[in-house]
Amino acid sequence: MITMNVTVNDVMTTTVVAVKRGASFKEMAALLRRYRVSAFPVLDDDQRVIGIVSEADLLAKEALNADRGAITAMVHYKELEKADGVTAGDLMTSNVVTVKPDDTVEQAARLMYHLQVKRLPVVDADGHLVGIVSRADLLAVFDRPDEEIRAEIVDDVLLHEFLVDPAVFIVTVADGVVTITGAPETADLGHRIVDKIRHVQGVVSVHDDVAYPPTEASFAGLQF
Repeated sequence: MITMNVTVNDVMTTTVVAVKRGASFKEMAALLRRYRVSAFPVLDDDQRVIGIVSEADLLAKEALNADRGAITAMVHYKELEKADGVTAGDLMTSNVVTVKPDDTVEQAARLMYHLQVKRLPVVDADGHLVGIVSRADLLAVFDRPDEEIRAEIVDDVLLHEFLVDPAVFIVTVADGVVTITGAPETADLGHRIVDKIRHVQGVVSVHDDVAYPPTEASFAGLQF
């Protein structure tokens, strides 16, 4: 079997630009420019992640202090606090969502999508920073060759997981798009197979051309 269960550990960046709570505004601005990153984790003295500072957090100082009198009533108190901040501890977002190295890429992508964040710090079991994963990192799984995707569907999904003779189905993959045709023994089996294929790493979408047999409910409505 060639199951590809890609984890965060497989795609994360391990060389992470991070700062301590006391890092100054000027120091952070210089790091953003030097390393061309858009955010970095904030660590305590034990290398545990306690927050994250983004370029948007730094921009708040310049934007809000430029004309504070005109916009004070329009912004949240927390934003004004950030405008007054001078260290990473002042500016950081402290309720940071993190992932573990053995979390799947799918889990990380789901978190990014629902929380609308661009990156996630990766921490070990003790909360120590071990890497960072971005949207671009997660999209790397779609570089998987079509032949490899098809082989996993045929060998792992059909043959080994569902114990189905692969000859029952015709599976083709082009640019990550899977087309499956065939006639499963039951409609439930067919739907479960297609659902599983949708979650195979590298699959962009599935064209479901399966010939589903009628369900018992369908027969119940027939008059003889």
